[in-house]
Amino acid sequence: MSQPPYAADLGLQLCHDCGQVCRLSDRDCPRCDAVLHRRKPNSIARTWALLVAALIFYLPANLLPVMFTDLFGHGSENTILSGVIEFWKGGSWDIALLIFIASVIVPCMKFFVLALLLVTAQRRSRWAMRERARLYRFIETIGYWSMLDVLVVALVAALVQFRTLSTIEPRLGILFFGLVVVLTMLASMSFDPRLIWDAERQDAR
Repeated sequence: MSQPPYAADLGLQLCHDCGQVCRLSDRDCPRCDAVLHRRKPNSIARTWALLVAALIFYLPANLLPVMFTDLFGHGSENTILSGVIEFWKGGSWDIALLIFIASVIVPCMKFFVLALLLVTAQRRSRWAMRERARLYRFIETIGYWSMLDVLVVALVAALVQFRTLSTIEPRLGILFFGLVVVLTMLASMSFDPRLIWDAERQDAR
């Protein structure tokens, strides 16, 4: 079975803004007037910068308290993990599991996968290219679910306010976690998955 042609072999390129298929000779997209690039400019450098920044913010996001609860005169500040434990002990195992997956498992998975994609793309590795492309699509899909942790804290805060003598307030940790979510989403958007296949094209030449 012959290798399918690349877009460049057909004289085509894709607009990164609107997805319009354009000619290689075009400098601007005929649909949205965006400047055309065969690959996202400085994709690897931008993705590394955003990923490292997200890792830096991830430390205070887990070490600083994300919420303050005052239940019947007993106040306490909780980090993400201590909040998970409190919800679990209180019988809300479903909320505890949701927060643990959204705030611990998903970010760590995104850090690992994005770092793997960056290292292999930089080395122009031909290892498991199809699987790496699928990993990238998977990371794009689950990236938006990281905001569940922030939404759960807001929802719990709203519910607790209805109870008498009970209050809950967000703390600085939730801000850092929100920054982690935004930075990892931007990092996955900055990475150009076509870099995965450039090694195969180079070998074909």
